[in-house]
Amino acid sequence: MVFQGVRQVKGWKSLGYSLVILYIALFGVMHAVHLSADFPHSTAWPDWAKYTDEGYWGKAAVHSHLFGDWYVPGDFNPAPAVPVLPSLEWILFYVTGVSIQAARGLAVFLFFVNLLLVYRLLCVRWPPWTGLLAIAILVSSPFLYCFSRLAILEPLLLTLTLSAMNLILHLNKYRRQGLAAAALGFLFTLMFLTKTNAIFFLPALVWMIVVPLRHERRQLYRILLWAGCTSAASLAVWMSLIVVKGYYNDFKYLFTINVYEKPHGFVERTVSLIIPWYRCLSADFLLVPLTFALVLGVFINRRNKWSEDLPFDPLFGGSLLMALGCIGFMTYQNNASPRYCVVADFFLTLVLAQIVAKLVHQNGGARKIGALVSAFIALAVVQNSFQVTQYLLRPQYTFVDATRHLTQYIDQHPNGNRVLSFASADDITLMTGLNAISDVFGTQDLPDKLMRYRPGWYATWNLDPRILAKIHIHYSLEQVAVFPAFGDREMKEIRLFKLHALPNGQSRSPNKMNLAIPLPDDQMNLPGQ
Repeated sequence: MVFQGVRQVKGWKSLGYSLVILYIALFGVMHAVHLSADFPHSTAWPDWAKYTDEGYWGKAAVHSHLFGDWYVPGDFNPAPAVPVLPSLEWILFYVTGVSIQAARGLAVFLFFVNLLLVYRLLCVRWPPWTGLLAIAILVSSPFLYCFSRLAILEPLLLTLTLSAMNLILHLNKYRRQGLAAAALGFLFTLMFLTKTNAIFFLPALVWMIVVPLRHERRQLYRILLWAGCTSAASLAVWMSLIVVKGYYNDFKYLFTINVYEKPHGFVERTVSLIIPWYRCLSADFLLVPLTFALVLGVFINRRNKWSEDLPFDPLFGGSLLMALGCIGFMTYQNNASPRYCVVADFFLTLVLAQIVAKLVHQNGGARKIGALVSAFIALAVVQNSFQVTQYLLRPQYTFVDATRHLTQYIDQHPNGNRVLSFASADDITLMTGLNAISDVFGTQDLPDKLMRYRPGWYATWNLDPRILAKIHIHYSLEQVAVFPAFGDREMKEIRLFKLHALPNGQSRSPNKMNLAIPLPDDQMNLPGQ
């Protein structure tokens, strides 16, 4: 049983453990309440995930259940590159039906699993209270409360990564280590097919294998060979299937759209190095800086008794390398979206809990430092708890309401095909079942895609001149409604347009006129335009 070590503690310590477990249970349940509510509007974490990603990653499952085919030719189809989450959602929707609550419920369930896996990891070497400390920090984090309730890839990636780490720490307990190593290799394939940045976690996993076996080279090489060959073979099987079925362009497209312009010049490069670190700090401006400071203390005071063996502890080093892998990925991509820090935050919490456990089990000054750090963590947890409670007591539904009102308007005012073109198309399909295609992403250019699906409607957060130019090739626009959505300045409201095909199937030539501005046959005079 996960908390079996707690039973061995008696007296007042047992009461303390019970109160902490009660706190964890209470705040854990909070994550499962108001699942259809918006990402809290007042947060300082700007991220497109709250407008688009839930629909993107579950698109194959949603379309399979609603429209009978998971694949939408010419549109954005990420499932060939990241098939694990949509496969789980496909199974889930057979039981629950397609809904945003079900998709987010899966994410929250995975969050709970991740908490248990964190506890199990820490209790391999450290006392049970260390695991409870880490879980208390995680369930009280406002940052994780916001992002762990989104149906995005990070919760599942964490589940697979933490499972792989648990397997590594228990490798010596298996009689057939070759099979255990093969299972580890397959787990890494699942990690990569859940989110491709898992490749940045590979050094941490290798470190955790190498450190305890560095003097047993034959055993080490055998495990690495089994794990590596299994991972390579399973990934090769999947890639072969993708190529044979004709989905390789969709696989490749995911990498194409994730290529961001690299910084040029000293200032730009310096900023690009700093921003990922700042983004991780923004997850918790109290505990993350504390963790970084303590990590520096560990490496600066290597000769001290309390820190001399920590750097070569498999779990400590693996956790730290996992967090650095996240930061390295953001730096390499030149994209520091806050959602990437979800994984980093988990592993920084693991690092913090281990340092605290090490400090409080020393004598003299180190133990006093451990007590001060523990008190600071307790105060930070209390402060974070108040913020999470505010999110719970003040749920907002403006985005989900906007999508429902938009769908109702379309149903009440027919205009050609009941198909919408929108940047957040897949989120709307997940929330309301409206058939929609992306106006931003897709293996087919937007004008060709519009001719293929002939949507009757177009919606936008902000009228992008580049998108407008592509629409104008075949359509004129009539603005018909505005729906308040988010509190964000850029995503304040959704504007809905009817699309009117040009007479006699005509098309405009971009070379003869500027199509990136409203044209005489458009109707865009609604208040607020």
